[in-house]
Formats: sequence, C-alpha cells, structure tokens
Amino acid sequence: MIAVTCLWGSTFAVVKTLGQLLPAADLIFWRFLIASVALLPLVAWTRRNAARTPRTPDGWRGRSLWRDGFLLGAWLIAGYGTQTIALQTTSANRAAFFTALSVVLVPLWLVFAQRRRMPGTLWLALPLAVAGLALLSWEGGALVTGDAWALACAVTYAGFIVTLERMAGRHAALPFTVTQVLSVTALALVWLLLGGAPSLPPAAAWGPLLYLGVAATALTTLLQTIGQRSVSAAEASLIYALEPVTATAFSFVLIGEQVGLRGALGGALVVVATVLSQRADAPHAETPSVQVE
Repeated sequence: MIAVTCLWGSTFAVVKTLGQLLPAADLIFWRFLIASVALLPLVAWTRRNAARTPRTPDGWRGRSLWRDGFLLGAWLIAGYGTQTIALQTTSANRAAFFTALSVVLVPLWLVFAQRRRMPGTLWLALPLAVAGLALLSWEGGALVTGDAWALACAVTYAGFIVTLERMAGRHAALPFTVTQVLSVTALALVWLLLGGAPSLPPAAAWGPLLYLGVAATALTTLLQTIGQRSVSAAEASLIYALEPVTATAFSFVLIGEQVGLRGALGGALVVVATVLSQRADAPHAETPSVQVE
C-alpha cells in the first residue's frame, strides 16, 4: 500500500499538466480506458490458468461482483472527477493537502456511521498526520473554488476507502479491480457524451495518459484492492497520508525542488503517524485469504 502512495505522489503534477490539455471528463475517460486495456493481459493469463485447473473457483461469476464493482466505481469517478476539477483551479500542493484530509474523515466515518471503536494510537496518529500535511502542503492564502473541490474529493475518497474495506474480502482481487475500472470507464463515457462528441487527445497528452492509466490507475487499483483485504480503513487512510510526502520526494529527486525545514518536519510527522497507525490493533471488517483470480 505504501507503493500505491508512491505512485499517487507522482500524479498531482501530471494531472495538473493534463488539465491544461483535456477537460476533466476526457482525462478520466482516457485514463481509465487505458487502465482497462492494461489489465487485459493479466485477465487473459489468469483465465488461462483457471481453465487448466477446473477445481479453481471462477471469481468472475456472480451479480454481487458487478454490483460491488459498480458502487466502488461510482465512488472512484466522484473522487477522480473532483480532484481533476480541483487541480484546474488550485495549486497541486493545496489540492494534495485537502485531498489528504480523508485521513481524518475515514476514522470519523467509522466511529459515527458504523459505531466502530478506534484504538488510542490511531487518535494520537491523526493530529500528527494533519499537522504534518499542513506543514508539508499548505501554502496559506484565501480559499478558492478549487479548494472546495479538493475537499469534496477527500469526502468521496473516504467513502471509497470505507466501502472497499467492507467489500474487498468478498471477491478475488483481479476481477474486483477490473469491474471497478470498467465501471469508471463507462461512467466517464456517459459524462463525456453529455458534454458533446468525444475526440482523441492531442499528441502531447498520450505519454502522461499512458503513465496515469497503466501505473497510477490499473496497478494502484489492483494493489489497493489487495491491500485493503488485510488492512483496516482507518489504517489505510493514514498510510495514504504519505502521498504528499512521496510527491515532495519525487519533486526533489526528479526536478530538483528544494525541501525546507518546514517540509522536512511535516514529512517526518506524517511518517511517525503512519508508524503509529501500524502499531494500532484497529478492528477490521473482514480479513480473508488473498485471491487474485
């Protein structure tokens, strides 16, 4: 799951750049269409292996697979859509800060909506994570429209994390990932068609779109689906708080952006909060064995 945050951390600047080339609906549609195509070889490989072992359960059957995949796909397109719109009207750092507030929303959701009790170490980790995120990403200044969209992204993504925790154990990881990605692709196509006839992205957009679709969508969705089979939603949200830390690290390594004392302290606080969250014995909805097929 930490690998997921590393990949996500590299996407804010990419999405912001693509936002200047493509409307939000186009960007999400092409991103998830590429992700769907990228998953096809893995689907073919697992189906071929399953055919050789007749006693292997077929993880692709059942209405609940597509129902649950569509529900998570709806959460996903809401999250990716609000984030993409946010990045068109606010900075990547501010969007990262507001989006990462899902670290607080997930435990609150579990406590008040599901009457779940959280361990004390998680409540200690939460303020550390928020303080670290503020030091790392908050730039100050008046609130803008994009900040509200980024906060909406945090709400929708918290809903996705909580729902994924409940559903991940019901289905094999790959079929469940594919249904999520296909659902977002279909919903994004509807959104795209409502705005007019679709068109091919410009040549300059294809490289970033391929990276987003393959690495930062197909791979991350699969890894997240596998990871949340054994990690609680509250713990997962704190792990995902590492995203701005990895984004800062990528900026330092790849483009030479300097990290000041404030940024270093913020990153350290988020790391400490993540370590604390892993020491917590948080209740988990289901802890099944991991299946990929």
